[in-house]
Amino acid sequence: MASGGYRNGTSKASLKLDRSLSSSSSIKSAIKSKPNLVSTTSGLRRSSPGSLNGTAAAAKDDAGVPGRVRVAVRLRPRNAEELVADADFADCVELQPELKRLKLRKNNWDSDTYEFDEVLTEFASQKRVYEVVAKPVVESVLEGYNGTVMAYGQTGTGKTFTLGRLGEEDTAARGIMVRSMEDILADVSPDTDSVSVSYLQLYMETIQDLLDPTNDNISIVEDPKTGDVSLPGATVVGIRDQQSFLELLRIGEAHRFAANTKLNTESSRSHAILMVHVRRSVKGGELEVSLSTENGNGSHLIKPLRPPIVRRSKLVVVDLAGSERIDKSGSEGHTLEEAKSINLSLSALGKCINALAENSPHVPVRDSKLTRLLRDSFGGTARTSLVVTIGPSPRHRGETASTIMFGQRAMKVENMVKLKEEFDYKSLARRLDIQLDKIIAEHERQQKIFEDEVEKMRVESENRISEAERNYSHALENERLKYQKDYMESIKKLEEQWILNQQKHGNDRTRAEPKDECLDKMCSTEAAGNAEILKLRKMLEDEACQKEKLEEEITILRSQLLQLSFQADETRRSLDKGDPARVFTGLDSLMNQVRHLQLKDSGNGQKVSIAKLFEQVGLQKILSLLESEDADVRIHAVKVVANLAAEEANQEKIVEAGGLTSLLMLLRSTEDETIRRVAAGAIANLAMNETNQELIMAQGGISLLSTTAADAEDPQTLRMVAGAIANLCGNDKLQMKLRGEGGIQALLGMVRCGHPDVLAQVARGIANFAKCESRASSQGTKVGKSLLIDDGALPWIVQNANNEASPIRRHIELALCHLAQQEMNARDMISGGALWELVRISRDCSREDIRTLALRTLNSSPTFQTELRRLRIEC
Repeated sequence: MASGGYRNGTSKASLKLDRSLSSSSSIKSAIKSKPNLVSTTSGLRRSSPGSLNGTAAAAKDDAGVPGRVRVAVRLRPRNAEELVADADFADCVELQPELKRLKLRKNNWDSDTYEFDEVLTEFASQKRVYEVVAKPVVESVLEGYNGTVMAYGQTGTGKTFTLGRLGEEDTAARGIMVRSMEDILADVSPDTDSVSVSYLQLYMETIQDLLDPTNDNISIVEDPKTGDVSLPGATVVGIRDQQSFLELLRIGEAHRFAANTKLNTESSRSHAILMVHVRRSVKGGELEVSLSTENGNGSHLIKPLRPPIVRRSKLVVVDLAGSERIDKSGSEGHTLEEAKSINLSLSALGKCINALAENSPHVPVRDSKLTRLLRDSFGGTARTSLVVTIGPSPRHRGETASTIMFGQRAMKVENMVKLKEEFDYKSLARRLDIQLDKIIAEHERQQKIFEDEVEKMRVESENRISEAERNYSHALENERLKYQKDYMESIKKLEEQWILNQQKHGNDRTRAEPKDECLDKMCSTEAAGNAEILKLRKMLEDEACQKEKLEEEITILRSQLLQLSFQADETRRSLDKGDPARVFTGLDSLMNQVRHLQLKDSGNGQKVSIAKLFEQVGLQKILSLLESEDADVRIHAVKVVANLAAEEANQEKIVEAGGLTSLLMLLRSTEDETIRRVAAGAIANLAMNETNQELIMAQGGISLLSTTAADAEDPQTLRMVAGAIANLCGNDKLQMKLRGEGGIQALLGMVRCGHPDVLAQVARGIANFAKCESRASSQGTKVGKSLLIDDGALPWIVQNANNEASPIRRHIELALCHLAQQEMNARDMISGGALWELVRISRDCSREDIRTLALRTLNSSPTFQTELRRLRIEC
């Protein structure tokens, strides 16, 4: 859209809106008076007003006709270019909003006058535009009618501003799409109603899904019976709140095609179509259901049910691409082809409007996919509202006249508005299922009560039987005790007699009894001792088994160590003999066994060091394999070196043995992608050490890495190269040399890959570089603007400041904070849009330390404070 925004204005509500609302009310009353009708049709065909000055006969406004297409005209204010170029010329149009008229000047003394449903000046607010253009249509959609809101006009006249403005910076600037969804969500019930949207674009006669860019060729399906048009391949997303809808609009706008022309810096190159599907439930007539009892003697009536009626309506918001003349827009190449496609589809739409306005028996709907999609909007069953946007410049009077005539012809089109309702049999079945479940539950409860009664009677009977049994047992016990007492008394008498007879043997019996007691004590002591002995024997056996297992494990470990030593000797001998195949086979086998041994011994904390095992082979001999003529040998050798470089303890040995030089030579000479990736990873590991960083720079490593970054296409290779450069960016001493040898440009060049891992390493490198610059600036060793800004990194930083990937976003946020700490960068950051990102970071960043750093940076910069006060933003 061209520069020069709309200014909010206030105006009184027009009689048009009142008439449209009363029409809506009459439709409601008509529906209520005929509740048994499932489909209601309203709409009459009448002639509509045309030009008031000779182009067509004058006619009165017939806004009371519900089916006619309503047309409003909106004037865009002059933009910056027009204020200069047309300073000596008057506007080509004169608006009379109180009369709903527009005058189009032919020259200084002659003009044509046209009448529209609404005439909106350049001061009309977005809210007023919505209320007079779209709100009546939205209310009809909520009542069950299909509705269409469409914007038509020359490119750069404000169609996208009118329809699709999100209003993120200024709430009052919200467009028709956002305000329509606000009213719909406010009126529907989340429990019974549903709202879903699809967002599409018609580009070069192909229908593409803006919510799923991979779905770029959606077909149109027409119902042979009803003629309804549907897009079964389009993505349909359910909407629960306004925030999710705004997020979908942002995603769609990001995927929409746009181009820079002479008439508009952000000219839409496709027709955007937003479809909002509304499903609402209303109560219907009563339905009584009865269930007979099992014996058929009676029946139970279920509570009367009201089968719900479903109203399915659709709101279509169409942001047409602007019509343009090639000689004025300056389109060429692919942009010219886009302009041709746009003009052809708009021409087909104009032909259909003409045919409908003239009641022609044939309407060329199938000439374009645009007209096929809008067949329900013009001459169909939808309530349609059209807003035509025009500019004031006399240089574009021809395009303005063409747009006005399109609106005049559209006002003659009559639609037969239909309300489609259907019984929701699925919902009724669910409600019947619920009632049936309630009856089953009640039956189960009654069954449970009956079973409880039976159980109670059974328990009571058992208690009585138990009581009788107890009484009987008690009586038997008494009898038994009585007979036992008699028996004991008889025994006692016999014993007394027997004692008298055996008095002379009493002493022998007294001595025998103590002997028997001693025998019993000895037997019990022996049994306890035997049990203790058995317990001790079992413990000894368990310890012996465990000792055997440990000895077996020690034997296995010793054999593995012997095998490793043997293979190391074999590998060393192969190196001496110069047998490459056996060398890398031995190295692979040795590495695999080392890893296996490490995994097996990790539980006992006895981890074997790779470096110590390879001391048996010799690091120098492994590095010599990097220069082998056999590619497989070089691949295996560089992998071994990379594994060694991953351990910090081995890095110094590798550098001392010339490993860094060998890796750089290998990276310079090889064209194998695997070798370049592994070698770059090894260099990145070595670059974590400050001493190694200086060696890498001294041996031309940054130039070599930059060349590799320019040639490589594999994301993993680029990730390794970016990681190495990012490590070098963290060295304060190497800033100028790194930049001079192309390190910053190499980082920025790798963003072409687009892989998240590569972008994360690029962002880390930029953050490291900015941090070193900030530290040097605070110490007074650096003056002037940031080298990152000089190399053009700021636009990419601002673009990715709110990246979805948290590693990228975190590094970018840190880079912005460090750049902002240098006062010399403030002006460039303000002009580049970085100030807004700093304000967002200070408010919304998830990490408190970054949020605090951003806030402190904003408050400490005089330039930022001056700009924030000018913008009236508080931190």
